[in-house]
Amino acid sequence: MRKDFKIAGLFYELNGFKFRKFLNIVRNNSSPKNPDLMVVMMNPGSSRPINGDDNYNKESEAVPDRTQDQIIRLMNNCGFNYARILNLSDLREPKSSVFYNTINKLEYQNISHSIFDLKRSEDFEELFVTDIPVIYAWGVNKKLLNLAIQTINRIGETKPIGLNKEGLVYAYYHPLPQNYTKQKKWVEKITEMIKKGISDFKP
Repeated sequence: MRKDFKIAGLFYELNGFKFRKFLNIVRNNSSPKNPDLMVVMMNPGSSRPINGDDNYNKESEAVPDRTQDQIIRLMNNCGFNYARILNLSDLREPKSSVFYNTINKLEYQNISHSIFDLKRSEDFEELFVTDIPVIYAWGVNKKLLNLAIQTINRIGETKPIGLNKEGLVYAYYHPLPQNYTKQKKWVEKITEMIKKGISDFKP
């Protein structure tokens, strides 16, 4: 499945912290100019350039992971050729507990680590594509509240796609829950939501 797609992102470093600005998933032998799906998740986790961290500040092929496999399954179901992943935070950190603690350090150092921060309007305008399906899938931890609300307000999407945790406007389940059955259900439910509303996005 992965062999049918090119996965590449833009990686960078600030003050010793490692970041990823975006990730593109593009079907091989297709030549789309713009994404036909936007996905917003928590942070890039352990994502890294396939040829090592010397490939900074330019789009570089990335090591794929199981979460991206979920997005690829969704793309195959819906016939999409190009998905772009943005994150609440650009910080590359696989451990959630470390991620939450590091966020405080970044903010203390005044490092704008979120593309949805108004200070990064130029990045947002360049990378966020409107009038296509937008999936919210950053998880449900309450520690994400401020970042999630900032993101929701910045995007202003009236019809976001995602599995919302009941009663929590900021919480949307991640594509890769630990339970395999729930992983399949996430893809199935999101596929259904996109197909039901796809006429609104593609005339």
